[in-house]
Amino acid sequence: MRAHRWTLAAVLALTLGTAMADDLQMPSSESATAERPARGLTMDKVEAKFGAPSRRDPAVGEPPITRWEYPGFVVYFERDRVIHAVATS
Repeated sequence: MRAHRWTLAAVLALTLGTAMADDLQMPSSESATAERPARGLTMDKVEAKFGAPSRRDPAVGEPPITRWEYPGFVVYFERDRVIHAVATS
């Protein structure tokens, strides 16, 4: 009987110790929630909606991939279509 109490006490202590967890709070970032171009938009439509990029890197590779930089995000194009828009810090 006494052994059962010690076993129960040990199990409860271990369970309570592992059941606690810390909350991870991520700071909100304006650039992470900012609007970015949708996949498939053309270069003309991106420029019409977001204005001229602050930097344009020339196309490289085959198929040609172009990179445009905007404040808060970077847009990658395959030929003239958006394939990805990434938030920057």
